[in-house]
Amino acid sequence: MAAATAPELYKLAGDISGVHDPAIAKEGDTYYIFATRGSIRRSTDLHHWTLCGRVFDQMPAWTTEEIAGSRGGYWAPDISFYKGAWRLYYSVSTFGKNDSAIGLATNKTLNPDRPDYQWVDQGMVFRSHRGDDFNAIDPNLATDAQGRQWLNFGSFWGGIKMRRIDPETGKLLAEDTKLYSLASRPRSPVPDRPGEPPSSPAIEAPFIVRHDSFYYLFVSFDFCCRGVKSTYHMVVGRSRDITGSYVDAVGKPMLEGGGTRLIQGTSLWRGPGHEGLLIEPGGPGLMVFHAYDGSTGLPSLQISTMQWERGWPRIASLPGDPIQ
Repeated sequence: MAAATAPELYKLAGDISGVHDPAIAKEGDTYYIFATRGSIRRSTDLHHWTLCGRVFDQMPAWTTEEIAGSRGGYWAPDISFYKGAWRLYYSVSTFGKNDSAIGLATNKTLNPDRPDYQWVDQGMVFRSHRGDDFNAIDPNLATDAQGRQWLNFGSFWGGIKMRRIDPETGKLLAEDTKLYSLASRPRSPVPDRPGEPPSSPAIEAPFIVRHDSFYYLFVSFDFCCRGVKSTYHMVVGRSRDITGSYVDAVGKPMLEGGGTRLIQGTSLWRGPGHEGLLIEPGGPGLMVFHAYDGSTGLPSLQISTMQWERGWPRIASLPGDPIQ
């Protein structure tokens, strides 16, 4: 029985190399993966993937006007569906800075073969500035049991934050201006090296899902984007309320650095993280994420089914010997 319900890591083929910060959606019988830099992939069986275009041939003008120095496309997309339209939230930033913004694009379909396929940019949702203790990247839209919508986001600085969204516009809800804090990590009291400022806590890439009577907050700890030296790994906590407080399996608050480890790197695959989830009615949950090839250091798409055990999620381990 245990073997029948164990999470499964899918064997993937096709255009899976170079995928970073994936998000997944399904329309009809086709699955779509959106990733950093704007590329889109599709599959009908979750195993064989092909490139099928980009969201933007050219980034909207506001992105470089608002965030000087941003180039090369967006980061960390999030895809969702509401009232007949797909909504893609995306990040615009420069590496290591919190002069960042989150934008929104919409489309009636994800199928590029349909005549009504067209991504329409809706502009900036909101932004962070130097001096703010948060970073407006890595967006994820979540809906609570009352149908209210929330955008959780964040990378380093003060950790994972959230703002209430107007479902009709996809932009911030004017009636609720509160910036909610969901998770953070203790900051280094001293510089890592002489002459440098104290390091920011390494936490980012939030994703919230509701299961039974809890909301589950998935985040990535430690460092991505370093190839074979990446130390990324995913953790999770849960809360009765979408606004928190979130705690891990031993009761440690995520606002105090808590998080139950979900997956770790191995000798063959380093730094697994930046998850996206798809939970279909009657089927297993799916988690997509990237990991770095232990030999080449290149990022690649990974997909695991997700099971629930005693109120907590489980996904499959990566091949190889654990190293983190």
